[in-house]
Amino acid sequence: MMRFHTFVAVFFVTFLTACVAPSGPRPDLTTPRAESQPPRYNPPPPARPSAASSRNRPDAALERQIADLWRTFPGKTGIAIKSIDKGWSIGHRVDQNFPQQSVSKLWVAMTVLDKVDQGRISLSDPIRIGPDDLTLFYQPMAAEVNREGTVIKSVYTLLERALAYSDNTANDALLRHAGGPDAVNDFIRRSQLGKIKFGPGERLMQSQIAGLKWNQSLSQGRKFYTARANLPIERRRQALADYLANPIDGASPGAIVNALSKMAKGDLLSSNSTRLLQSILKRTRSGPNRLKAGVPSNWEFLHKTGTGQVLRGTSTGYNDVGIMTAPDGSRYAVAVMLADTTAPIPKRMEMMQAVTRAVARYHNR
Repeated sequence: MMRFHTFVAVFFVTFLTACVAPSGPRPDLTTPRAESQPPRYNPPPPARPSAASSRNRPDAALERQIADLWRTFPGKTGIAIKSIDKGWSIGHRVDQNFPQQSVSKLWVAMTVLDKVDQGRISLSDPIRIGPDDLTLFYQPMAAEVNREGTVIKSVYTLLERALAYSDNTANDALLRHAGGPDAVNDFIRRSQLGKIKFGPGERLMQSQIAGLKWNQSLSQGRKFYTARANLPIERRRQALADYLANPIDGASPGAIVNALSKMAKGDLLSSNSTRLLQSILKRTRSGPNRLKAGVPSNWEFLHKTGTGQVLRGTSTGYNDVGIMTAPDGSRYAVAVMLADTTAPIPKRMEMMQAVTRAVARYHNR
């Protein structure tokens, strides 16, 4: 019995002790506990670019040198450089329209080869060229036509003549066979090449630039030059100014290097047509002292030049565009376009050479 009473007493004391408030201040339950506060955010220090990401941007020294070349050269100049494999691009006036002149032969050739890929044209198709098909300015085929009356050339031969030799009559023959200017502009739109236009062909375009109305007799000998020289100078100035303000064959340097990049990566034509086009452009004979002269001898280079009309010491549409390939396979699309300039030809060439020389110098630096 005593054991039972002892147990009850202990239990009762313990119970009372639990019910008594503890000594000391009571906690303020309205104040949040410290651990419930969100932790302060300390942003991490900015990450240092890795070597790999640095290589995906152009060298700052290259950008400075190109900027200096562009800034100091007289006249309206456009320069664009694109790394085909890394994707970066630099330049000045890259989105402005420049006269293409014979650079536009690229789009005729691509339109033809696109139709070859579709089975609508064959490289062996014969094309007849006679006196009524002659153009003006540089057209070595005119001598054959004048000697033989009519000549027949394959599409492949005309591609070689139009691109590697920049023969205007060969290019216009390809243009007709491909479906005319509308077909070329349709190819440009379908391929999403951006700010690139193709004009009406050599005869209509060059006569318009000069302030003349074309007639086929102007294709013979030096009749075009004589007719142009007999025009009032103000008429020539106005016609040339209108052309430069809104070139009917205008293209931006940025769009051209992007198009060359697409072509090089096989995004425009089949692999066979891409190889054919590149092989012809590697044999380009025009402009050996423009971009090409600045490319190191152990690099590959393919290109297309353009040269416009000259009036009273001002040259227009003096261009060169192409693709440089380094020994390690890295590729760069380059476009240098001079809308108008009073610089002498050697200075123009030196500037173009300095661009390609800079690209090679800062490759992999």
